[in-house]
Amino acid sequence: MDQQLQGMFGASSDMLAVRHRVLRNTYWLLALSMIPTVIGAWLGLQIHFSLFAGSPMISFIAFLAIAFGFFYAIEKTKHSATGIAVLLGFTFFMGLMLSRMLEQILHFSNGSSLIMTAFGGTAIIFAVMASIATTSKRDFSGMGSWLFAGVIVILLAGIANIFLQMPLIQVVISAIAVAIFSAYILVDVQRIINGGETNYITATLAIYLDIYNIFVNLLSLLGILGGERD
Repeated sequence: MDQQLQGMFGASSDMLAVRHRVLRNTYWLLALSMIPTVIGAWLGLQIHFSLFAGSPMISFIAFLAIAFGFFYAIEKTKHSATGIAVLLGFTFFMGLMLSRMLEQILHFSNGSSLIMTAFGGTAIIFAVMASIATTSKRDFSGMGSWLFAGVIVILLAGIANIFLQMPLIQVVISAIAVAIFSAYILVDVQRIINGGETNYITATLAIYLDIYNIFVNLLSLLGILGGERD
């Protein structure tokens, strides 16, 4: 009996150690992934990068094709060091994609301030949501299907607004997106803690996308509502 109890406690301790290691490695890789994102954004600003600037719809389709190509490659290589390289390549690409929006924001006289505000807001949201996911006993996994449905809705609304170009619709889309991806942090971090995600590369990808989307949509809101022209 004692041996069985020792075995159970030992197995439980090993599982906790694995989960903490995955979470620790995820946070380290997440921090590392911000470096190629910043480099990609800086390079994009220098070369005025734009993916099919003349056609927003073709640009959007091309972006999705490249992004899902990266997702496929990350999934195939997630158990090796190559997976880290592919993930960092993806975050560099996302930095490039971010540069066009940053360039638009920097045309405002308070553009730099808006970017720093969006960055600070994103950091606060991540810290709060990750802390809740780590300490709360509530199971957030049930939110996943509802959040995914919300992502589909805002994706369709975003495609429609490519043609409509209505600032009010963009404000609504961005506000909802910030709420959805903030909630996704709860789900994704808790999935690691509960042992539902044991690969830190795919865990990093999920949380990176949450943070990226929060930042982009916060910046969009700030640009629309608080951008100042010279």
